[in-house]
Amino acid sequence: MKLHYELNDLKDLDIMAILPIILPVMAIGVLLVLIALIDLYKHRKTRDNVLIWTIIILFANTLGPILYFVIGRKDIEKS
Repeated sequence: MKLHYELNDLKDLDIMAILPIILPVMAIGVLLVLIALIDLYKHRKTRDNVLIWTIIILFANTLGPILYFVIGRKDIEKS
């Protein structure tokens, strides 16, 4: 078994063999980001730190939306 790979070995990689594994993971990540951004946009009047949450959701790919749904939805302005 080969433990170290070089850049030249990437040309031998069969993308179509791993595509069925990668595609659903990417789709779930994009779906999470979209749902989190839609929820943040709908409740932007009652949320604190909308810009910060937008940056976290966009740049922390899968972890960002999960953090928003766990922590960010509790981030409500006290009127």
